[in-house]
Amino acid sequence: MPRLVRAHLFIEGLVQGVFFRAYTKEVARENNVNGFVRNLPDGRVEAVLEGEEENVAKVIEFCKKGPPGAIVTNLEIIWEEYKGEFNNFKILY
Repeated sequence: MPRLVRAHLFIEGLVQGVFFRAYTKEVARENNVNGFVRNLPDGRVEAVLEGEEENVAKVIEFCKKGPPGAIVTNLEIIWEEYKGEFNNFKILY
């Protein structure tokens, strides 16, 4: 049985204004991962990913480099207890 996980990401670098959120949403939906992504006032992008461990790992791999034009300098991953609180993946504003 697949293991359900929750990863809380903080992505640093040139990650705002390069469609990072839109691409992350697309990759998450393609991999059946729920949660959200949003820009933070300090220039970072925050994301919470919930789903099967293998699928969440694919979204994390994407976030390590981001879309064309993005420059990821640091990716912090905080593993949290799976809550199942999301029924889709959305961009928060």
